[in-house]
Amino acid sequence: MTSSLRIWRRMVMPDPVRVHRYQSLPEQGPKVLFFSGGSALNKISRVFKEYTHHSIHLVTPFDSGGSSARLRAEFDIPAVGDLRSRLMALADETVMGQPEVYKLFTHRLPQQAELSVLRAQLQQLVAGEHSLIECIPNPMKALIQMHLAVTQARIHHDFDLRGASIGNLIMAGGYLNNQQQLDPIVFLFSRLVKALGEVKTTLDASLHLGVELESGDIVLGQHRITGKETHSLPSPIKRIWLNKGLRNIMPTNRYIADDRKDAIEGADLICYPPGSFYSSLLANLLPEGVGRAIRQNANPKVYLPNLGMDPEQQGLSLMERVKRLIETVCADDQSVECFSALDYLLLDDKYDYGDVDVDALMAMNVTVIKTPLIMDKLHKYDERLVTKALLSFV
Repeated sequence: MTSSLRIWRRMVMPDPVRVHRYQSLPEQGPKVLFFSGGSALNKISRVFKEYTHHSIHLVTPFDSGGSSARLRAEFDIPAVGDLRSRLMALADETVMGQPEVYKLFTHRLPQQAELSVLRAQLQQLVAGEHSLIECIPNPMKALIQMHLAVTQARIHHDFDLRGASIGNLIMAGGYLNNQQQLDPIVFLFSRLVKALGEVKTTLDASLHLGVELESGDIVLGQHRITGKETHSLPSPIKRIWLNKGLRNIMPTNRYIADDRKDAIEGADLICYPPGSFYSSLLANLLPEGVGRAIRQNANPKVYLPNLGMDPEQQGLSLMERVKRLIETVCADDQSVECFSALDYLLLDDKYDYGDVDVDALMAMNVTVIKTPLIMDKLHKYDERLVTKALLSFV
């Protein structure tokens, strides 16, 4: 019989001994799990893989904007864009990697081109005659061609290919060719680019996001929530849920798969990283079983809040974000007596995050840790400083 215990130790921040140890042997590095959605964590991920090859990235499949939106509307599939971009961030960029595959997966078709020209380029790729695919050896090349051919055959004649990500088109074809399951194709392409970490969707399901505003209005769709593709919301967000489709209010939910549950419960560190507060961070915590798995893990949980202005955070102070984060985790199963939802609030030692009520945080059993995390005047996190700080927890 096994039991979970918490063991406390003296922590140095940053801890040069631990950081050096991980950088020397990244293949034996810790399992650091990130709940993230979009591109906010990609730069940190590129540095993180130098210190551990065992980071775990649970990514939201609920994106409904950009080129992902076109594929979702065409095939009713989970969003693949954020998965693809995180896989690329974790790809092995050394001589041991696959630079040709990386280049293909990150390529986009021209934004300003006639549809006939774009269709001709796609046909070149499918035929294996495009310069981006000619240099990829078989059987990898044939596999990529097969998945692209599936997408090509299934899209409507007037499908908008402007700015389309080739990696997204390949993954969509893989999804359609694998009984509409995303996990096998993500695993396959993780191997193709030799990802130095693990990337999965929180749910392998084609769902969307819905929010109710303080004004009482309802907004459906991630692309209408973020304030990036449309105007910022006219009122602060009151609550968020998973929804079936974009036309009607149909709240739904699903249980996470056992491998997600095991990954969360077995992580050496759980990080709630920067990113869109609702559509990237809290959205990842909504599926049933996520909060329960987090609270079954005795290891540290750290929140690294956004810098600057996130349109989704309007009306939310840092203290309110901490409370909402904890409430979202604990809402999954309040009857279970287990470990915490959040242990540490990691902040830059000079940046002004607004009011930080240390006493109120202590009452929530959250400890504030301040350390240098910003190196420039642009008020952006320094990827290496953040990496070293997070690894000092484990």
